[in-house]
Amino acid sequence: MVIHVTAPPARAAWELSPAEVLDHEGVVPATGLDHGSAAARLARDGPNAVQLHPPMPLWRSVTGQLHDTLVLVLLAAAVLTAVTGDFVDTAVILLVVTVNTVLGVVQERRALREIRALDDLVAPNARVTRDGRDTWVPTRELVRGDVLQLTAGDEVGADARLVRSVQLQVDESLLTGESQPSDRDAEAVSPGSTPMADRTGMVHAGSTVLRGSGEAVVVATGISTVIGQVALLVGGRRSPLTPLQRRLAILGRQISIGVAVACLVFLASGLLRGQPWETTVVAAVALAVAAVPESLPAVVTLALSAGASRMGRRGAVVRSLPAVETLGSVTLLATDKTGTLTEGAMSVDRIWTPGDGEISVGPGAPASDEARKLWSAAALCNDADASGDGPDGSAGTADTETAIVRASRAAGCDVQQLRRDHPREREEPFDAVTRQMTTWHRGPDGERSVLIKGAPEVVLRRIDGAGAAQALSDRWAAVGRRVLAVAADGHLLGLIALADPVRPEAAAAVESLHRAGISVVLVSGDHAGTATAVAREVGVVDARHPAAGHVHARVEPAGKLDLITGWQAAGQVVAMTGDGVNDAPALRAADIGVAMGQRGTDVAKEAADLVLVDDSLGTVTAAVAEGRRVFDNVRRFVGYGLAGGLSEVLVMLLGPFLGLALPLLPAQVLWVNLLTHGPVGVAMGGEPAAPDVLRRPPRDPATGVLDRSLVTQLVVNGLALTAVCLAVAAWSLSAGGPWQTQLFVTLSVGQLVLALALRPAGAWSGGSPWLPVAVVGNLVLLAAAVLLPGLTDLLGTEPLSVSETVLAVGPALLPGTLVLLIRATRRPALNTGAK
Repeated sequence: MVIHVTAPPARAAWELSPAEVLDHEGVVPATGLDHGSAAARLARDGPNAVQLHPPMPLWRSVTGQLHDTLVLVLLAAAVLTAVTGDFVDTAVILLVVTVNTVLGVVQERRALREIRALDDLVAPNARVTRDGRDTWVPTRELVRGDVLQLTAGDEVGADARLVRSVQLQVDESLLTGESQPSDRDAEAVSPGSTPMADRTGMVHAGSTVLRGSGEAVVVATGISTVIGQVALLVGGRRSPLTPLQRRLAILGRQISIGVAVACLVFLASGLLRGQPWETTVVAAVALAVAAVPESLPAVVTLALSAGASRMGRRGAVVRSLPAVETLGSVTLLATDKTGTLTEGAMSVDRIWTPGDGEISVGPGAPASDEARKLWSAAALCNDADASGDGPDGSAGTADTETAIVRASRAAGCDVQQLRRDHPREREEPFDAVTRQMTTWHRGPDGERSVLIKGAPEVVLRRIDGAGAAQALSDRWAAVGRRVLAVAADGHLLGLIALADPVRPEAAAAVESLHRAGISVVLVSGDHAGTATAVAREVGVVDARHPAAGHVHARVEPAGKLDLITGWQAAGQVVAMTGDGVNDAPALRAADIGVAMGQRGTDVAKEAADLVLVDDSLGTVTAAVAEGRRVFDNVRRFVGYGLAGGLSEVLVMLLGPFLGLALPLLPAQVLWVNLLTHGPVGVAMGGEPAAPDVLRRPPRDPATGVLDRSLVTQLVVNGLALTAVCLAVAAWSLSAGGPWQTQLFVTLSVGQLVLALALRPAGAWSGGSPWLPVAVVGNLVLLAAAVLLPGLTDLLGTEPLSVSETVLAVGPALLPGTLVLLIRATRRPALNTGAK
């Protein structure tokens, strides 16, 4: 769609005075726009919405999924089986492809939901002045030049320049990440380079008015707003391939090359030996089916689903299945501050009085006369509700004023009675210029008092002998606390320090992540001093991790995105936690985005791959362990499955040289793979984690699934399986026995026993029982394939006598026994659960 925007002035709106903005927009606040002008501007600029792109057609998503290399190999195998008339095998392969494609399409079509969530965030209606009257209009119909009327509780529907303000305070934490409410002043003019959070004369779409009132002229709508720019950043980014997806893509290419080479060699050798071309083509199809681990996508998906289920029980809701494994690959965690490392609500941390000195606030804190006077004055010189409810009417959120009232009540002050006994006669509200609030009160006996509460550097300069208080205030501010001084009738009553308290579990979570070899970086829109102080408190910054590389403050949405992409370009696998609109682009761009479930916005949740129900960073640590467990199990299955595939390919290639014209039929190969990869593969995905799962560094992101140790193991296992299978078949052929059925049984039993031998250390004593159960069940199915009429006709098998069965099963135990002997002598070397 074509998007039209009004040409901006030479300077940004926050650089202009109210009069200059009104003149540029051609509007008078008392009358606002007339309806004709508003309609014309709406037609010219388009609706105040952030929807940028129409939904991607379903067919395009489907074709995109079918470009995967492994899927193309499977489709080629399906075509070959269809050409030979083996439609049963064709249907099985196409079913696997269909399941894999459907899951991929569901994950890919998240971008549209993220844009819709951004659109839904803004208020559905806005109060504007048009034709000289206040009226409510849908937010989508706001246009540049509209005059917004703002009062407490309103959500701002568009970016606007204030032209009038009275004690106006807004909450922009979901845009900026800054926990403290922001004071707004219509008379403030800011330089063009001022960060969004410091544009005091502006209000932005998606923010909420906490108190006061104001009048503002709309200067940006739709994608021109701050939220619109976030939408551009989100919509313009595709989630990167996860480490597992990258590794499987490499594996798929390796398998496709191997299949092509093996089939060409087999066709050439068969034709050179003078075999009929029909037999040679059928054998080549069987070879292709044997080489392709057609159940790998389904097994990996089921393993990830099981991991997602276990994460869900730990409080982490997985929205994208590959995110399960990605967590185990993370090398760097970029976390925001507000709501993740901290509680996301202001509270009084400590106070100071001239007589008592510094006092920590909490249960058991001393209640001296001086402390009571400080609490009383702070509660009187205060506009928050006496009940301590937050600005949104809840008992959870808290701005500065509300936090002081709550602390006063906790210290024993009856705030409602106090205000009845000392009614306010007049006031000078807090503003960004005076940086203090002054109130005049009349006491029960008629005495009058003047109370001042404000920035220490403003209040203390009028009081003699306040040097010690100023020094303490500076020290508190240096560690990220917000400090207020309170005075009565020219006498200093004390200091109040407020902070967004650190979550109790944050420090332990950071320590666990460091122990797991994951670098933790704090990325915040808050002030550098506050961000650094919180980082030190939770252990993000310490002797080994300097603030210079581990704290990024005053970062806006585009800046967060730049940091993420920069880290990724340096080879890091990046996880990003966040809860606000300002986090959405980075959540989307990160290898894995982690959103907070309680405090997080819909935008953040839609952009994320993982949502933490309890908003706890500690849950991330548990999720990392689960991710590593999943990859270990997937890697174990890949090694096991490829060893079986290698043995099947070698049997098909070498069998004719031993007189075995067509060692296995395509249907028999698929049945072997079904027995050895289906339920067994799912059970292998649920094996327990290694004891050192959180005490080893992350995997190298550049390393594929098939590293040197795994390749060595699967080659040894594959050759051992091949040797016993060919030996059994050759012996039976020489004795005139049912060699093909015996080969079928030996190959199946050998792989099932190998799966049991590859279990991680401790699995037999405290692991899941499902793998042994799956093996027993598959042995029953194997017996049915040999003994059950009808099924034997479908698979081309024949019943075996007891002696023939012993000859087929006995040697099949040898490869698994070899694995156990090697692991006993070189225990971690060939353990696929470790590197």
